[in-house]
Amino acid sequence: MDLRQLRYFVAIVEQGSFSRAAQVLNVAQPALSAHVRNMEADLGMRLLFRSAQGVVPTEAGATMLRNARLIIDQVATAEAEIRGHAAEPQGEVRIGIPGTISQKLAVPLILAVRTRYPGIKLRIAEAMSGFVLDWLRAGHVDLAILYMPAVDRGLASERLFVEELCLLGPARPKTGLRTPGGPSVDFSAVAELPLILPGQAHGLRQMLERLAVARNVTLNSELDVDSYAAIKDLVARGLGFSILPLHAVASEVTAERLRCWSIVDPVIQREVHLVRPSDRPVPRAVSVVESLCREVLLSLVAEGAWDGAGNVAPEKVSTTSAE
Repeated sequence: MDLRQLRYFVAIVEQGSFSRAAQVLNVAQPALSAHVRNMEADLGMRLLFRSAQGVVPTEAGATMLRNARLIIDQVATAEAEIRGHAAEPQGEVRIGIPGTISQKLAVPLILAVRTRYPGIKLRIAEAMSGFVLDWLRAGHVDLAILYMPAVDRGLASERLFVEELCLLGPARPKTGLRTPGGPSVDFSAVAELPLILPGQAHGLRQMLERLAVARNVTLNSELDVDSYAAIKDLVARGLGFSILPLHAVASEVTAERLRCWSIVDPVIQREVHLVRPSDRPVPRAVSVVESLCREVLLSLVAEGAWDGAGNVAPEKVSTTSAE
């Protein structure tokens, strides 16, 4: 028994005649008779009573008619819901973003989703890249922006762009703190400055430590602080220098609370990746938010709204570390 047979059966009962049902369905009458015979043979019960006045359902046929209508209606409802999702994505989409990216991406992405897909509820969770990756692995978020390509089986990474790291210090010279003279500083000279950096467990610190070892220098880290806001405040107060993404300090530089220098020999950059699960079906709402997230990020870079971001750079030092 299949859906077509159920539809044929309902039409025969509603029309009260095989011939009228054949006309309505545009199906040959012998084919309808054959379908009903097959149904009756499968069930071992007569479903229709034929008389000179037409066709009426038997007791078993009435039961079949009631359930057939329910089944046909449920299938129609399912089809309508599926087509509705295709036309207008709906549902909740969760995305994990590092803090230094969230301050640039969160508001434009929320506004873009509300404008283009009003049926989607976007939830943004902010944390260090390592934590965001754990959330994605555990299924707590649907998408992630990371400073690393995810190498896990079941995750797919797409590199979107790279962003430059810079040296930052107080906007004005502070007593006892000697600031670099030119607009750029060699990394070996940066390593000798009194630095305020994230702790050893953080990917940014690990990346800098690896680079220091490769350059045969030692980072002069005087304070370990696991808060970017606190790092910038301490630097502004003249307690030392730090190394952060250029875009993360742009507003403080404009407000003349901080000053930044380019780091050279080498230029230090890290990659920004869009990561999603690849081992399970992706709901349409997640798929369209993924595309929109990519679009918004690349637009920010193309429009120059993401300071220090680009596709390539000389002597690039790329990293697979967390934030």
